[in-house]
Amino acid sequence: MIKTLKVSFSTLTFIAAALISCTNDTVNPGSNEVTPVEIPSRISDGTTSFAFDFMHNLLETQPAEDNLFVSPLSLHMALGMLLNGAENETSQEILKALKMEGVSIEDLNSAYKTLINNLPVADSKVSLGLANSAWYKSGFQVETDYQNVLKSSFNAEITGLPFDDAGKDRINKWASDKTNGKIKKVLDKISPEHVMFLLNALYFKGDWSYQFDAKNTVDAQFQLENGTTKQVKMMNVKSDFKSASNTTYNAVSLPYANGQFNLTLVIPNGQNTVDKVLKEMTAEEWNTLQSTGLRKAGINVGLPRFTLDYSADLNSTLDNMGIKKVFTGAAELGKINKTADLYVDFIKQDAYLGIDEKGTEAAAVTTIGIGLTSVTPEPPRFICDRPFALIISENTSNTILFMGRIKNPESK
Repeated sequence: MIKTLKVSFSTLTFIAAALISCTNDTVNPGSNEVTPVEIPSRISDGTTSFAFDFMHNLLETQPAEDNLFVSPLSLHMALGMLLNGAENETSQEILKALKMEGVSIEDLNSAYKTLINNLPVADSKVSLGLANSAWYKSGFQVETDYQNVLKSSFNAEITGLPFDDAGKDRINKWASDKTNGKIKKVLDKISPEHVMFLLNALYFKGDWSYQFDAKNTVDAQFQLENGTTKQVKMMNVKSDFKSASNTTYNAVSLPYANGQFNLTLVIPNGQNTVDKVLKEMTAEEWNTLQSTGLRKAGINVGLPRFTLDYSADLNSTLDNMGIKKVFTGAAELGKINKTADLYVDFIKQDAYLGIDEKGTEAAAVTTIGIGLTSVTPEPPRFICDRPFALIISENTSNTILFMGRIKNPESK
C-alpha cells in the first residue's frame, strides 16, 4: 500500500469517494445546465449498499492509522466488466457482492451504459468523465462475445499488445491520460502469468458553488486521534448550507457548480471516532440523510486544504465481501476464454484527492489483473531489504546458538 499526505483529514475520505466518482471530456464551463441521471431504483439502491459494505470491509482490512480514499463506483464498474466474463458460482459471488442479486446482467449493463454516457454531462460546470479499457497479451485469445459486451456496454477500449515494459508503460499512460495526470502509474510490473488487465478510470473536477476566500484561510490546529495536534491550512466559508446534527456526528453538504454534485462532510461528535461513525452508517441512514435529514441554514464551515494519494490492494477486502472463487485456480472465467485456466491475481485501486479554496479534483483507477494458473511462477525471492531475524543453530542437536533481530544494519 502506498499513501502520501500533505494534510491529513480522514473524516472526508469515504463520503467524498462515494459522491465524487467519474471522467472524460470537459464540458462548457459557462453553461448552467443540469441533466438528471436516471437508472432503475433497484440498481441505484444496490450501488449505495455496495458503497457502504465496501467501506465497512475496507476499514477492517486496512491499517487503522491510514487515511482512506476510494471510489465505490469505479470498483463496481470494474467488477461489472469482470462479471461479464464469469460463469456459475464465480458469477454469483460477484453479483451478490455487488448487491445485484435478482438483477439481470442485461439490466445491469444497461445501467452502466447510462452512467458512462450521462454522468459526464450531468452538470455543465463540472469536468467529469468515466473510461474503461481491457488489455490482453499478444497471442491470448479473448472471446468475441466478451469483447463485444465490453465495447457496447462499457465503451471499453480493447487492445492487444506485448506484455513487456513498453506494454506496461502504455497501460500506465492510459491511466494517466484518463485522470488528467493525477494517477501516473497503476502497474509496477507485469508478471509472466498475466494475460489480461481490466481498467476503470474516473476523474472529477468541480468548483464550489460557494467558494472559500483564500484571505480567510488561516493556520489552525488539527486534532489527531492519538491526542496530539498538527498545524493545517484551514479554509473558511459562511453561507446557506444544508446540514444536520445528532449525538454521533455533524454533517454538512457543500455543493459544486450548479448543485448536481455535493461533498458531504461527516464530523464525529463527542468521543465518537470517524471509524465508529463510518462503521455504523448504513445505506438506509445515508438515503434518509440526503432526502430529509439535511436542512438549509447559514453556517460556518472550516475545511483543511490538502492533497492525498492513496493506493490499496483490495483482494482481502473483496474476499471478506464474498468474492472468493475468482482468486483461486477454480475461478470460472470461461466467457473471457473458453479453454484457458484463468484466475484474478489482484484487484487494486489508486486514487487522488485535492481540495483547495476553488474546489475539488479527484481521480481513481481500479485495475484487475487476470492470470493463467498453468504458468510456472517465478521462484520465490528472499531479500533482506527490511528488518529481519536470524538464528544460528547446530543441526544434529537442534541447539540454537545465537538469535537476533536486525533493524538497522551497518554495512561497510
